[in-house]
Amino acid sequence: MRHTVELTEMGGSDEGPRVLLLPGLGARGSGFRELALRLTEVARPVLVEYPEGRHAACGARALAEQVLRVTGKVDAVVASSFGGMVAAHLAAGGATRGVAFLGSFTRTAQVGPRGRIIAMMGPIAVVGRPGRIAASLAAWRPVASHQVADVVPTTTLERLTTLRRAFSIHAEPPPPDLRPLNVSCLCIQGDRDVLVPPSSLERLAASLPEGTPRHLLRGAGHVPYFSHPEECARLLTPWLQALAPAGLAGLAGLAAALESEAGSAA
Repeated sequence: MRHTVELTEMGGSDEGPRVLLLPGLGARGSGFRELALRLTEVARPVLVEYPEGRHAACGARALAEQVLRVTGKVDAVVASSFGGMVAAHLAAGGATRGVAFLGSFTRTAQVGPRGRIIAMMGPIAVVGRPGRIAASLAAWRPVASHQVADVVPTTTLERLTTLRRAFSIHAEPPPPDLRPLNVSCLCIQGDRDVLVPPSSLERLAASLPEGTPRHLLRGAGHVPYFSHPEECARLLTPWLQALAPAGLAGLAGLAAALESEAGSAA
């Protein structure tokens, strides 16, 4: 049982931004591993595992507070599904300078009719006992047996935690719109997402800063970071490079300029 937020530091570029990878309601942060490995060239990825148990029965705002206590402020957050609500609270509180939303949302209304019954994901997790079929449907491709737990809740404790957290979502105010804030955002959506439909993308973008880039991945389902890590890494890389800590980015630019001048002099 995890009583607090647990982190797995993946290493990476010393000059890159520190980026949290936040899973959805019943998924594990370990599902981000393949994407995280690809991002180590430009960033310092951190896998996040949420707490489990009765004390974890909290909505996105309380969960964001728990994450912040453990991680402190970071340069960027990459969030999946319900993790987008957690990320939005972090951004609204000034805890991060950028958020990438992957098959995600900041308010349940953005998901359309499904958003009204999102609490039912809890009973489904307990009664339905999702397994390989559910994981494959979420990923929109076959998921190996040993990877199922990265995508859907498989243990009794994970299912009960998902149940409690799902019922807590509507018990607290939703995150504020990020549109007026100085936060860099990016949206990536799978065109085969059966849980957060592609139509959610425009509603999400309307709550984000004007000009936020939007990308629709062909053949990707609800967990594009898991099923399409290479494509996600390609889209995230320039965004993360722009979020490198100002001091380090400035030094890198200065070094490049000096190198260029040295080459011209020679």
